[in-house]
Amino acid sequence: MQKISKVTIPTLTVYSPKKIKSNGTAVLIFPGGGYAHLSIDKEGKKVAEWLNTQRITAFVLKYRLFDERIMTNKETGPLQDAQKAMRLIRQNASKWGIDPNNIGVLGFSAGGHLAATLCTRYNEIVYSEDLNINARPDFALLIYPVISMRDDITHQGSRKNLLGASPSAELVAKHSNESQVSTETPPTFLVHASDDLSVPVENSINYFLALKKNNVAAELHIYEKGKHGFGLGVEGTSKFWTLDCISWLKTRKIIP
Repeated sequence: MQKISKVTIPTLTVYSPKKIKSNGTAVLIFPGGGYAHLSIDKEGKKVAEWLNTQRITAFVLKYRLFDERIMTNKETGPLQDAQKAMRLIRQNASKWGIDPNNIGVLGFSAGGHLAATLCTRYNEIVYSEDLNINARPDFALLIYPVISMRDDITHQGSRKNLLGASPSAELVAKHSNESQVSTETPPTFLVHASDDLSVPVENSINYFLALKKNNVAAELHIYEKGKHGFGLGVEGTSKFWTLDCISWLKTRKIIP
């Protein structure tokens, strides 16, 4: 299982369907790893290859992880990279044969936190260029995501790596995505296992409830078994989340 750490230069890798024609849909993937490393193979490359089988063009973002040499405010770096990647994809949509109005995000664990952050804070100015290009995802797929930075349900490692050992209440609230949902948050598909001991299922439940409160289309699948980090699925109920995901994408007419 390939993992990368100490990322100081972000990169975006494109995976285009090879033997079948793209359907015009694109997905930007954020691998997980607790903001300490990136599970670039299991939650990046393999996921991109699966999306390709569904005629979806995929992009894997190797986003920066905190390094004091390059980031003053480490909690801003990943969002900068996420916004920049979304704008870059949208700006070059014709080059890759994709619909600029049908670009979603897919995030695992801490990558799910970054995806949800982009979905709720896409308009926040965190860098100064390309601001005329929309950074809002058109839909979101969040797989066992870290959503909250609240002490009772967060993943402590992700919080510490992103916000530091003793973040202020204001910083915790800002990065707790269930508190940032609005009516403009994109339609969202969520997956979690109830036996997840690393990232409590309440992260997905609370985000779903916030989406529902704001009348945002959302679907939540809680599987009895699967624990954390099951990627594209393991034996047990979480094995089938990819089928549920494709069904949701078709129901929403995101893919044909």
